[in-house]
Amino acid sequence: MKLDPTLLLTFVTITEAKSFSEAGRRLGLSQSSVSEHVKKLEHLAGRQLLLRDTHSHALTEDGQAMLEFARSILETNARATRHFSQSVRRRRFRLGASEDLAIGWLGEAVRGFMQTHPEVDLDFTIALSRTLIEQFDNGELDLVVCKRWPDGDRGELIFKDQVVWTAATEATVFRNDQAQLVLYPPPGVTRFMALTALERAGAPWRIACTSADLSGLTMATGIGLGMMAHSSTLIPPGLKACSPDPRLPEIGAIEFVMLEKKTSDPKLRAEMSRAIRARVGENDKRRRA
Repeated sequence: MKLDPTLLLTFVTITEAKSFSEAGRRLGLSQSSVSEHVKKLEHLAGRQLLLRDTHSHALTEDGQAMLEFARSILETNARATRHFSQSVRRRRFRLGASEDLAIGWLGEAVRGFMQTHPEVDLDFTIALSRTLIEQFDNGELDLVVCKRWPDGDRGELIFKDQVVWTAATEATVFRNDQAQLVLYPPPGVTRFMALTALERAGAPWRIACTSADLSGLTMATGIGLGMMAHSSTLIPPGLKACSPDPRLPEIGAIEFVMLEKKTSDPKLRAEMSRAIRARVGENDKRRRA
């Protein structure tokens, strides 16, 4: 019997994550792929390792034994990889992403990629979408996941979402009859969309806070300084989508795209692209459920 380390990693991650879906998020795999890995491992072992139902799972006695073996094998494999790393040709992959994606589901896809590619030095750049595209065009990034500028055509569409007004509560934030805004600095895509919508509607507004990073925007919005325009499925914890308000226009839909540099390592690029697309697919299934 030859145990595949990839199957062992999935098995250990399931026990740590307490669910198949969470294990998939950590490894950048679909839930069906996680289930298939468990079936293959059980087939190789010739024993049932997990007792499963629709809501939970538990290790069998053989599963407990397999967990100890799996951890030992993975640890030994990692030590051997580190020991011989000087003789292994290390590869480099340069990934860029907008911050809202990086702190959301994309982080789990990247985590899975790093776990399965210990020989790869990942350079991860987080920035505004336009900055990322400029770096991509300058040959500084191999793959970028970012927002598409309105009416733009760069990149391959991977998903679309509505941009909504968010605040500390569902109530909109107005002072002196002006919408109070918390925005990225230029050339932020959501900033452009929000201000364009307000100008077209003739709605008075004031920028109460500007921050170049999402943590700053989230803090300012969370303490009630104003409202932030944000993708509806990526709203930071602690914030809420505002209830409809006749004083505020709808902002519209935003497109998230992927740009891939064909001159970069084709295998690494394809694997990172697959991991990202798998995560998008999982998110789409959860939204429709």
